[in-house]
Amino acid sequence: MMTFKKRIYLFFVFILCISNAVAQVKNNMLDSLTADLARGKYNNIDGIILSQNGSIFYEKYFNNYHKDSLHDSRSAFKSITSLLIGIAIDKGYIKSVREKVYPFFNNYKPSGNWDERKNSMTLQHLLEMKSGYDCEEWNGSKDCESEMENAKDWIQFSLDLPLAERPGQKWSYASSNAMILGGVLSKSSKMTVTEFANKFLFQPLDIQNYRWTKDPSGQEMTAGSFYVLPKDFLKIGELVLNKGTYKNQAIVSSTWITQSTKPITEIEGFSNVKISKTNLAIPQPTYYGYGWYNEKIKTDKYNYDLIFASGNGGQYIMILQELNLVAVFTGNSYNSSKSKLPFEVLIKYILPYLRQN
Repeated sequence: MMTFKKRIYLFFVFILCISNAVAQVKNNMLDSLTADLARGKYNNIDGIILSQNGSIFYEKYFNNYHKDSLHDSRSAFKSITSLLIGIAIDKGYIKSVREKVYPFFNNYKPSGNWDERKNSMTLQHLLEMKSGYDCEEWNGSKDCESEMENAKDWIQFSLDLPLAERPGQKWSYASSNAMILGGVLSKSSKMTVTEFANKFLFQPLDIQNYRWTKDPSGQEMTAGSFYVLPKDFLKIGELVLNKGTYKNQAIVSSTWITQSTKPITEIEGFSNVKISKTNLAIPQPTYYGYGWYNEKIKTDKYNYDLIFASGNGGQYIMILQELNLVAVFTGNSYNSSKSKLPFEVLIKYILPYLRQN
């Protein structure tokens, strides 16, 4: 007959074997990701950094990029512009998102026909992509950004754009919205955007190495084309995950984080998961807030709310609060559906790894 001590011993051996098996399954998920990346399955991805509870547990770079390589953030920077506006409100430079846009530019002289409807435009309209400007860059039917890049003064160009709708009526993606927000930051704070960002966001996050695209008149591009280290992008994600604090330092109010990352406007007929063509999740609609996106990651086993910044080519800061996860992707699939493949990577490898805990 088996003794009590032997039964206890065998029980702990069994538990140890189960624990080792679970750990092996977990490791296999990340090993499988690394192997698939190495063999070129996702050759559109230039870098991945993953952190949970503030600790990095995965970091890989490809296509001649490394951890100290600056990468174009593209339109993912619009989400950072939203943070800067929140900080400006917190500091009292801007009263609220309900402030009207054009009074900030008291020296503005329209170069075209003035539209009285512009008097009703607010900062909230710019943040939500509801300014009413006659631009539509989401589907490329009316790309104003390319025309803007040929102008000497990108803020003047944006303020001069004709309206297609009364402000607040319709969602229409246009980079000029974020460009004007940069002008508002500068006018309200009496600093350059670089000075403002350095003082209130970059220095507190210890972001030192970056390159900012500027227009011919020297104004910073606040709609994209900001070159950043992926590890510094991760800090932005950690800031949002922790409701505006970083390493116990309050940088932007939790009120702003909550307000700006809410799913405000459904982007009609659009789903990142659907475009990624993964069959591992049920496509859900994408929503836009104040420069930040929302989309549920739903399978037959789980349903998570994902907050993210997104830039052309596959630039993402993904925040999954329920799992304390921040995932940063950089990529090179410009104007391609392959830019959505990080959603498949998240669903196929990262979430199964984390759910083994």
